[in-house]
Amino acid sequence: MTQNAYDIAIVGAGMVGAAIACGLGPTGLRIAILDRTPPPAFDANQTPDIRVSALSYASEQILRNIGAWSHISAMRTCPYQRMGVTEKLAIPMSLAGSPINQTLFDSTDIGYPYLGHIVENNITQLGLHQAMKQYSNIDILCPSNIQSIDFDSPLPTVSYTQNSLQDNLSELTAKLIIGADGALSKVRDWASIGMNSNQYEQQALVATVEYQGEQQDITWQAFTSTGPLAFLPLMDVNKKHYGSLVWYDQPDKIRQLMALDSPSFMEEVTKNFPPQLPPLIKLLKKGSFTLVKRHAQDYISHRVALAGDAAHTINPLAGQGVNLGFQDAATLVEVITTAHTQGKDIGLTENLRQYERLRKIENQKMMEIMDLFYHLFSNNHPPLKLLRNIGLGLADKLPFGKKKVIKYAMGLEGNLPKLARPA
Repeated sequence: MTQNAYDIAIVGAGMVGAAIACGLGPTGLRIAILDRTPPPAFDANQTPDIRVSALSYASEQILRNIGAWSHISAMRTCPYQRMGVTEKLAIPMSLAGSPINQTLFDSTDIGYPYLGHIVENNITQLGLHQAMKQYSNIDILCPSNIQSIDFDSPLPTVSYTQNSLQDNLSELTAKLIIGADGALSKVRDWASIGMNSNQYEQQALVATVEYQGEQQDITWQAFTSTGPLAFLPLMDVNKKHYGSLVWYDQPDKIRQLMALDSPSFMEEVTKNFPPQLPPLIKLLKKGSFTLVKRHAQDYISHRVALAGDAAHTINPLAGQGVNLGFQDAATLVEVITTAHTQGKDIGLTENLRQYERLRKIENQKMMEIMDLFYHLFSNNHPPLKLLRNIGLGLADKLPFGKKKVIKYAMGLEGNLPKLARPA
C-alpha cells in the first residue's frame, strides 16, 4: 500500500472542486484532487450536452482570475444579454409582441454587454482541468474511487483505488479534506455532518432542442400554477441554433412527458410553452430530476470543509446553484490562503470559521428568495395571481429597482470574495 502526505485533498473534481484547486494552485500547497471520472474531451462538432449552467458575471471573473476562462471561451460559450420573467396566462396580454406582465432585465441598462454566459458543464470542468495542469503542486488523481476517509486518525486518511481492482489500495493523508463531491456527498457522511433537506412537490424536465430563426440573446421564464417553463439559448454548432428547455411540473406530469416519443413531446412543448419560444426543429435529448433543497448543518468541522452541492442544493429556478458554488470556492480559497500566509494550520476549525460565516448566510438568503418565488407563483389563487402580474408589469417600469436586481443577479453587489472582482 502506497501513502502520500498532502496539505489538502479535494474530493470531487467537478466544477467547484476544480475551481478550488486552481485558486489554491499559486499558494504552493501540496494538493490532491480525486474523482471517479475525468471530464470528456471537447469536440467542436458535437451538439451541446444536456447539462448546462448560466454562469453569472461574477462566476466569469472567478474563472478568469484562476486561469480557466481563456480555456473555456476557446471552446464555446453563449452570452445572453436579456432575461425575461413573466406569467403564462390563459389569455395572453401583450403589446408589440411582448407580454405586458413581464419584467425584462437587460445588461445594457447598467452598461454591460451581457448578463452572463450559458456554458455546458463539461466545458467548464474541462477548462478548469486544463488550468490545473500548470501547477506542479496539484496531483490530479482521476479516475479514482474513494473507499473511505478516516477522520479519527491524527490526520485524515483517504483510502482509494485507481482501477477496478479493490486490492490495489492506496492511501493519502491531508491536513484538510474538502468535500466538493456533490449533493450526495460521502465526505459529508464520513465527517458526520448533518443535513437538513426538503423535497419540493415539483420535478424538472430538461431538454436540448434545435430551433430555427435568429440566434437568441435572451433567457426567459414563464411561470404557471404547476411550475415555470424556461428557455436558455445555447451555443451555435455548425451554424445550427440550439436551446435548453426546462419544464417544471408535478411528478406525474413529468413522467408522462419523459415517456413520450420525440414528435409527441415536441407537440406538447409547442402547445404549452408561451409564444416567445422560437420555432423548434427537433429534440436532441431530454432528462428529468427531482427538486430537493439541502443545507448542511455545518460547512466545516475538524480538518474538513464542504463546498458547492455538498454544502447546499437550491431550487434551480434562477439558475444560481453553480454560481453559489463558485462563490463558495472563491471564499474558501481566500480563507485558506490567508491562514497559510499567516503560518496557521489550515485544517483547524478556528482557521476555517470565516468561510462558514460568510457563505452560510449568503446561501441561506438565496434559498429563501427562491422559496419565496416558488410559493408565490406555484398556485392559482386569483387575488395573488392578479397582484403578482401587476407586480411583474410595474417592476419593468422601475429602472432603479431593476438595476439593483440585475447587479445582484450578475454578482456585482453583495459580500464578494476577491476572486469574483475584475482583475
